[in-house]
Amino acid sequence: MKRIRTVVAVALCSAAFVATAQTGAPNDAQIAAIVVTANQVDIEAGKLAEAKAASKDVKAFGKQMVTDHTGVNKSATDLAAKLKLKPEDNPTAQSLKKGGADNVAHLKTLKVSEPPKRSAGIKVPDVATLVAKLKNEAKVI
Repeated sequence: MKRIRTVVAVALCSAAFVATAQTGAPNDAQIAAIVVTANQVDIEAGKLAEAKAASKDVKAFGKQMVTDHTGVNKSATDLAAKLKLKPEDNPTAQSLKKGGADNVAHLKTLKVSEPPKRSAGIKVPDVATLVAKLKNEAKVI
């Protein structure tokens, strides 16, 4: 729980900084909207990674993103409710939402496949051996 509070605090500060740089000082309701929107963007990207990735590690990372950002959003909305804030849409939140949607749309166009198997070459045990081979045998360095 302490981790989630820390993440929410960092997200609020980061969102406030971004919003201030773009449109002047945001109010608390605008910051709440920014935090919720930023986390929703990451949730959508995580869902895509979980569904489409070829690697089990990427799928697991996507699942972890969904879990973490859903938890942060719950904490943020609980805090907003406690403070009697209704998230207020603003240009920063809109920009984050559009950027996230554009990113997910682009990621959906990418094709995922395993790289081709090596057909030539050798494996070396360490960098020193590689450098020696490049100097002495290939004479490229």
